[in-house]
Amino acid sequence: MDITTVTQIMSEGIYVTIITAAPLLLISLIVGLVISVFQTVTSIQEQTLTFVPKVLAIFMGMILLGHWMLNTLVDYMYRLWSDFSLYIK
Repeated sequence: MDITTVTQIMSEGIYVTIITAAPLLLISLIVGLVISVFQTVTSIQEQTLTFVPKVLAIFMGMILLGHWMLNTLVDYMYRLWSDFSLYIK
C-alpha cells in the first residue's frame, strides 16, 4: 500500500464523516439560533432553555435521517473491506 492509497482512504473517510454529521449539526445550529433569537426578543436569559429543544430536534433528525446516515457508513465500510485484499499487497 502506498501513500496515495492511504491518502485516498483517509480523505474518503473524512468526507463520509462530514457528510453524515452535517445534517444533525445543521439542525442543532438552526434550533440554537431560533431559540437565541427568541431569548433576545423576550429578554429571557435562561441558559438551559436551549438544551431540551436541541435534544428533541437532534432526536427527530436521527429518526428521520438515521437510515440514510447508517447506509452511508455501511456503504463506506463495505467498500473499504471489499478492497482489503488490494491494500495488503
